[in-house]
Parts: sequence; C-alpha cells; structure tokens
Amino acid sequence: MEQVERIDTVKQYNDTLGVDTLHPLVSVVDFDGMPTYQYFRRYMGIYAIFLKYIRCGDMKYGCQPYDYEDGTLVFISPGQVYGIDSKGEMIKPQGKALVFHPDLIAGTDLGRKIKNYTFFSYEVNEALHLSKKERAIVNDCFEKIEYEIGQNIDKHSKTLIVSNIELFLNYCMRFYDRQFITRGHANRDILVRFESLLNEYFQSDKCQVSGLPTVTWCAGQLHLSTNYFGDLIKKETGSTALDYIQSKVIDTAKSMIFDSDKSISDIAFHLGFKYQQHFTRLFKQKTGKTPTEYRLLN
Repeated sequence: MEQVERIDTVKQYNDTLGVDTLHPLVSVVDFDGMPTYQYFRRYMGIYAIFLKYIRCGDMKYGCQPYDYEDGTLVFISPGQVYGIDSKGEMIKPQGKALVFHPDLIAGTDLGRKIKNYTFFSYEVNEALHLSKKERAIVNDCFEKIEYEIGQNIDKHSKTLIVSNIELFLNYCMRFYDRQFITRGHANRDILVRFESLLNEYFQSDKCQVSGLPTVTWCAGQLHLSTNYFGDLIKKETGSTALDYIQSKVIDTAKSMIFDSDKSISDIAFHLGFKYQQHFTRLFKQKTGKTPTEYRLLN
C-alpha cells in the first residue's frame, strides 16, 4: 500500500518544504526554494490553494490525474488527499501555495461562509485556469497576506489576514463564473448528456430498481464532482440540479398520467417513489394539482 503522509498543521507543511513558519495558522510559500521531487501523497488536515505557473508533474487528487497548466489554481480542503507523480522524472515546481488551518477562520464570518466556496470540493480536473490579469490579482492577494504574516502579530493581524483570504476567495468565485461562461460550449454538451442520461434512466427499469436518480449519481455518470456539476447546471439553466431532475420526473409523470390504464400508484412506483404520497406531494408542489386532479383536467 502506498504511504500517505499526514499534514495536520501549517508547520508540518512548511517543514516538508524546508521553509520557516512565521505564523502558526497560515503560510504563503514560494515554490522557487522548494527541492525537486518525484512522488508523494498527503492527507491534508488544513486548507491549501496551489497556484502553478508551469507544468510540474501529474497531480493526483482523489483518483483523478491532472496536468498542470500555466496559471492554474487547485483548491484542497481538510480531509482530502492529494499527491504528485512525476513518473520517475525529477520535477522543479514553480508557483505558490496558500495554506491555512481551520482554526484561523473559526468564529469569523469567513468560517461561517467557507462551505459556500464550493470549488474546494471540485475535482482537480475542474481546476481554475487563470488569465494573465487574473493571475496578477491572485499574486497581489498572496502578497498582501504574506505581508501581514511577516509583521509582528497584534490585535489586527487575524482580521487583516482573514479579510484578505476572503477577498482572494471572492475573486476566485468571480473567476470561476467567467470560466463557466468561456467554456459555455463544453457546458452545453454536458447539459445535453445530462438530459440524455435522465431520458434513458426513466425509459428503463432503473427507477424501480434504484429509485429516483440523485444529483451525486448523475454527476458521477458525467465524470464530474457533485459540487461542480451542481454549479454548472445552475449557471446554465438557472435551476439547481435537483430541481432539474424533479422537473424531468414531473414531465415524465404527466405523459404517463394520460394512460388511464395506469393507476397513480403504478406511476409512482414506475418513477422510483417508494410511497405514492411522496409522488403526490412533489407533483402538487410542482404543478399546483394532485396527479388525480391533473388527470381529470386533461
């Protein structure tokens, strides 16, 4: 079994790179001084954002490989495993890393909102690719954080550091929105495949066997992380992925309701509902009428 190194503190991370720890809870590291390497795997107990300037080895994040490109940001949250596999070549990385411990943001506004930055749960092949202007903004944010880390710690230090991290993450939200737009063609292809996936699912007997399709299952079938898939569908359609699935359920149900030989309970079972009342509740929520009322009206 391959060895996984555990990184639970900022100091442990800094020690692996041979750099000084100026603040126990946060660090900005320049990879220029980092030694060459071939392979490692790490379990992260801290947040880490990697800014890579050039290709520097195949990064494995979860089970997915990823080739670095110019100006790429990869986000890792506590509990995730990442690593580098250079396939035997000695690699000299270029870029920077921002790492911070969850304790840094505990009790702050950022700590309460951190889960809203869903890109921390994206797969590595869904990384953020920066323009030159965007990379300049990222470097500016890193420099501000690094400046505060280098000052003597006072009552303002935490507020300023956390505020600059939040500013950086908000810029990343904007950059990801831009990326969804600039990759609109690829995103529409995913939407078409999502629609086909649902059509095939409801036309088969999968509903009776496995129940209603979940957002996580659909994302997996499309080889996307759940959060990235959900964000993409929201950007493309204005609806959440769950709403999109439920709308497909109702559209399918409407066509089946016209068949008077099928009872409402038969339709509910065919669509994967364990209990008819759950189907009736969803149908009325989406249409304003119960399935029976809809059948009588039509």
